[in-house]
Amino acid sequence: MNKQLSIIGSPMDLGQSRRGVDMGPSAMRYAGLIQRLESLGYDVDDCGDIAIGRPERTNSVKGLKNLNAVAEANHKLYEVVDEEVRKGRFPLVLGGDHSIAIGTLAGVSKHYKSLGVIWYDAHGDLNTAETSPSGNIHGMPLAASLGLGDPLLTGIGGYSPKVKAENIVLIGARSLDEGEKVLIKKMGIRVYTMHEIDRLGMTQVMKETIAYLKERSDGVHLSLDLDGLDPSDAPGVGTPVNGGISFRESHLAMEMLAEADIITSAELVEVNPILDVRNKTADVAVDLAGSLFGEKLL
Repeated sequence: MNKQLSIIGSPMDLGQSRRGVDMGPSAMRYAGLIQRLESLGYDVDDCGDIAIGRPERTNSVKGLKNLNAVAEANHKLYEVVDEEVRKGRFPLVLGGDHSIAIGTLAGVSKHYKSLGVIWYDAHGDLNTAETSPSGNIHGMPLAASLGLGDPLLTGIGGYSPKVKAENIVLIGARSLDEGEKVLIKKMGIRVYTMHEIDRLGMTQVMKETIAYLKERSDGVHLSLDLDGLDPSDAPGVGTPVNGGISFRESHLAMEMLAEADIITSAELVEVNPILDVRNKTADVAVDLAGSLFGEKLL
């Protein structure tokens, strides 16, 4: 894995309705992320946080909450991620809610011919204004990256789509809206629900995921939403869903990705310290980052 690593904070909380997730980047830094990565031999450059505009109140444009502010922040994130990749560095983005993935993928994908994406999440994040029950943009970043949705979101970076449906693997899904189910079937997106994880085991799921993406991609982005884990292990998230991936299974998944050496960019999102217990979820995020970047017991 690229030993030149850039930390980019995106303290976004406008893509959803629960305050506090904007403190996620600070919580992960406080939990020792940078020291952990440096101890593994990485050259870590903390680029600081993207400035997030603050509308006077939550507003909806075309059924999308805080559309203009979210689009503006993601454009800023796109520019920083793009610049760090141009420098030959590995971008590790800290959220913030999952709407930041729009900017991350815009900044990363232009540097690859066929970017693969692992979406580690309880949710599909495949809604548009027409299918979303809430209007929250953190439920739309994967759809926007596929070129579906409002042009302010799909057009960031000046190109669309950022990723092909056949290059996506969704792991940990257990809460999908009806429109998302239709889209998944229509576009043939590969999904490992909790049913598949329980039935096959995480080892087999990751073996299949790695083999699948190695065949068709020249780089792989990991978008790790902490609500992919069970709330007993990661309580500090805004949209927890019971029956999720365990802490140990997640460690195994990250360890297998490290061994496969296919991850070229990543983001950790939806850590909300206000909803957390003694910064437990941020600690979990840092532990998983350690495994992803090659930390071993022996």
